[in-house]
Amino acid sequence: MKMRLFVAAAAFAALVALLPAGRSQDRAAPDARAIAAKAAEFLKKTQNENGSWGKEPQSRGLTGVIVTGLIRTGTRPADAPVAKGVKYIESLVNEKSGHIAGDDAKATLVNYTTSINIMALNAAGKDDKYKAVIANAAKYLKEYQWDDARGKKEDSDYFGGAGYAGDKSRPDLSNTAFFLEALKEAGVSKDDPAFKKALVFVGRCQNLKSEHNTAPWAEKNNDGSFVYTGANGGENRRTDGEGVKTDMGGYGSMTYAGIKSMVYCGVGRDDPRMKKALEWVAKNYTLDANPGMPEANSQRGLFYYYHTFAKCMSALGDDTFTDAKGVKHDWRADLLAALAKRQRPDGSFVNETDRWMEGDPNLVTGYALMALSYCQKK
Repeated sequence: MKMRLFVAAAAFAALVALLPAGRSQDRAAPDARAIAAKAAEFLKKTQNENGSWGKEPQSRGLTGVIVTGLIRTGTRPADAPVAKGVKYIESLVNEKSGHIAGDDAKATLVNYTTSINIMALNAAGKDDKYKAVIANAAKYLKEYQWDDARGKKEDSDYFGGAGYAGDKSRPDLSNTAFFLEALKEAGVSKDDPAFKKALVFVGRCQNLKSEHNTAPWAEKNNDGSFVYTGANGGENRRTDGEGVKTDMGGYGSMTYAGIKSMVYCGVGRDDPRMKKALEWVAKNYTLDANPGMPEANSQRGLFYYYHTFAKCMSALGDDTFTDAKGVKHDWRADLLAALAKRQRPDGSFVNETDRWMEGDPNLVTGYALMALSYCQKK
């Protein structure tokens, strides 16, 4: 009897050893709804009286991020924090120009803010309540895309891109990705010229020597990753100082933004640009850092990376992703685990590496909620 019990125990131990790390049955998966609920409670306490979050003028875009994240993770549009936030966003609608960034001198970062607020109103809208507002905002965005009408021919490295503020702001991939997502949310057809023009700019942000990008830095790296912008000869955000112009290595948040943008523009899996970009992702798959960043900067923009990662993976349409070592990842489970271990006791999220406003728990909690909204299969 003792021998049989010993053999059975040994067999069970061997079976457990074969289970993937972190997947044992006695370890419950994080509860996405509980994480979202705690984050929402935090945000209720930090909301301003006028329905916004943060300080002017950053509150104009920040509020849109939070409202979108709250609604997409289950807070009803009629519930107090969202209803107040939406009312604040309504006050930013500029009837004359069509954008959603206010009608005063503080209406800065207009393209970026309008793109985010289109997403927020689209999430909040019922019975086409905001249909006209969103359509006018999309029209505004398209008019301020860098193109022939604004004096930039297709041979310009500005062509097709979107920047922070329209008239004077050089385009970058982050703003262009938000711009494209806003057009998609607004129901603009993929056949619209805005998508075709944007794809030209997106291609010029990829480290891939081809007809789509003839910049010297693309040939130097040539690994399929994406950088911050191909405008002005190329600028990047992996490092500081001279590195902004000289270190053109790609990194995670921009690479996922580039892939997502290509999907929105109708680029398929068989396209060489997409194949090379996904090859880079396979070699650099991680949720522990913003991949591609130098080790010292690996936590920069981590939560921006999380929500961009989530949107990109969702846009690709697969439940799993296989990395370069052949390991199959349930990306939703990986993302949920990464978020769960980073939530603070008060429900908020914050990045101790305070770059790009990620020291602000309101913004970072909004990013976390947006990422969290993709952790459930549709």
